[in-house]
Amino acid sequence: MSQQDKTPVKATGKGQWWLSGKTPDYRFTLANERTFLAWIRTALALLAGAVGIDQFSPHLGSPDMRFGLAMLLVAGGMALSITAWRRWRRNEHAMRLERELPYTRFLFLITGFITFAAIVLALLLWQNAA
Repeated sequence: MSQQDKTPVKATGKGQWWLSGKTPDYRFTLANERTFLAWIRTALALLAGAVGIDQFSPHLGSPDMRFGLAMLLVAGGMALSITAWRRWRRNEHAMRLERELPYTRFLFLITGFITFAAIVLALLLWQNAA
């Protein structure tokens, strides 16, 4: 056991889960962080799409439809950002305990959500072109 392993670890507001198990290889931790950041970029893209539809598409469907689609994208961005953090934490905890990474069904849900939003946007665009 090295001197670093014997040094007591102080909790830094990360919760007790952070202290459990052993510190994983930094490459896996960084890969987990990159995945988290990819999910956050997707959430930001949903929020940017909401702003774009609400502010820069005055002729796209009715105001209520634009507002509804924008709110749908905002809700998706919020859900995705919360899920990204929860997923990062669960993966980090599993790595510390040397367990398999947990499976998430949210991948299927986000796929369905994006498909639904794309269909609604396509209908609005088609209605506007007609």
